[in-house]
Amino acid sequence: MADEPLVLGIETSCDETGVGIVRGTTLLADAVASSVNDHARFGGVVPEIASRAHLEAMVPTIQRALDTAGIKASDLDGIAVTAGPGLAGALLVGVSAAKAYAWALDKPLYGVNHLASHICVDQLEHGRLPEPTMALLVSGGHSSLLLTTDITADVRPLGATIDDAAGEAFDKVARVLGLGFPGGPVVDRMAREGDRKAIHFPRGLSGPKDPAFDFSFSGLKTAVARWVEAKRRAGEEVPVADVAASFQEAVTDVLTRKAVKACLENGVDHLMIGGGVAANSRLRAMAEQRCERAGIRLRVPRPGLCTDNGAMVAALGAEMVRRDRPASAFDLSADSSLPVTEVSVPGEPHAHGHAHGHAHADVHGEAYRALDGGQA
Repeated sequence: MADEPLVLGIETSCDETGVGIVRGTTLLADAVASSVNDHARFGGVVPEIASRAHLEAMVPTIQRALDTAGIKASDLDGIAVTAGPGLAGALLVGVSAAKAYAWALDKPLYGVNHLASHICVDQLEHGRLPEPTMALLVSGGHSSLLLTTDITADVRPLGATIDDAAGEAFDKVARVLGLGFPGGPVVDRMAREGDRKAIHFPRGLSGPKDPAFDFSFSGLKTAVARWVEAKRRAGEEVPVADVAASFQEAVTDVLTRKAVKACLENGVDHLMIGGGVAANSRLRAMAEQRCERAGIRLRVPRPGLCTDNGAMVAALGAEMVRRDRPASAFDLSADSSLPVTEVSVPGEPHAHGHAHGHAHADVHGEAYRALDGGQA
């Protein structure tokens, strides 16, 4: 295992400050600092609050990861960071930190794609990804079907959400039902007490003339809201558990049906499900049933690896190093709309020392002092 690349990954695309350390496909540390409680009273993530929270959490979280892994920063073979997509300000914090640490340690920098990282994290759970693999990624910001033949270079979008992502719909329905934020976990818990066949909510983009692999959950969200409003206007009690279960059934039905269809039509016998909504118990159960019937092998990471985390970024970074992919330039920028087809953001080959001149000497010193708690 000592010959495998040792990489630190930084993830700041939304409200989680994640720092992971991976050696090959072995997870050594997965430190997370969440600002979710700071956003709860607003019913959603506030970008400025998220960015400030990342600034405060960055150095302590990196140090916690290093301590957990039992390594020194100088042992690392590279620094990987989410370059996009995500919230612009939040991404900038992570990218700036990664550049400083990579510079101070004289290590290659890898700016990687958030969505590709969600796919690659499964290697930490189930070993190297078969190629090709179909990936269904579902979270608060995206619902995507992706075909990958090379996780470091070739990820092809087959379908995506055209309005509300699945996780966003969970948040909005939870708000309608008065269940709080974030909506995914609480709707899942409430649904276990309800009847998923009680109400038939619409399945978006499921008609014969609709795009085969795109997703739409805006109409479903609206249908739930109108159903609940009608009950309340009539002075009737809203069966919250039944609504939660029926809504969840509609979402998971569409997601799994399209994912299995994509596998069959593209001749792919492995389906990987990732993203925060992959932690949903009904999604996992339905996917397992449908994949088994279709002869498809299902790969779903444990819930802790499905949500945004630094481990997934480190996993993709380690794969970049292992396959000798080009590192990113030190003028790497955050890209809030980075397309999934850009798995990484390359640049000039890694270079350090005299080529950069003296202008960066202060950056080197400050970053190194931050890394070692003020001791250069």
